[in-house]
Amino acid sequence: MPSPDHELILDAKSMRAIAHPVRIKIMGILRTMGPQNSTSLAERLGLNTGATSYHLRQLAEHGMIAEDTERGTGRERWWRAVSRSTRLDPETLDQEGLEQSTGFHRALALVYAEQMQRAVESIASEPEEWRKASTFSDFGLRLTAAEALRLRDEIFAVLQKYREHDAEDAPEDAQHFHVQIQAFRVEGH
Repeated sequence: MPSPDHELILDAKSMRAIAHPVRIKIMGILRTMGPQNSTSLAERLGLNTGATSYHLRQLAEHGMIAEDTERGTGRERWWRAVSRSTRLDPETLDQEGLEQSTGFHRALALVYAEQMQRAVESIASEPEEWRKASTFSDFGLRLTAAEALRLRDEIFAVLQKYREHDAEDAPEDAQHFHVQIQAFRVEGH
């Protein structure tokens, strides 16, 4: 599993490398399901192995994934995530980098929308305890920029407490539970 302490901070170059929905999905699979080879990833993504291998090479070239040398034989290469999470820090980007971040955010929004759609489609088949634990909510707030930043940081602090459990510490009945956060100013209001 990826190091729980390692967070990938995107710069302009690495942002361009990951700004593709398939690459974002690959990173998510490697982080949650552990090492995979191009064949298993291709099956999960509905792609051919050639396309999957291309995306794996791009991620590896930018240090986002690494070959898992303890697995595989000969031609079969296995890959693992090197970080537990990815973050774009706008404070580290110049104006050109901020403008380039649009492509990354578009790819991310597409992946998040697909994940939400799959969750919606499976609501009826989810066990009751997981239906109760899930939510699709939004909250329209009137905040200053400072209040919005404080709210975001407080939410992240709560989530970090739960992230501190690694796979070995998790209860036997623990499942992958996905939390998405989109927080943004609404123009014109």
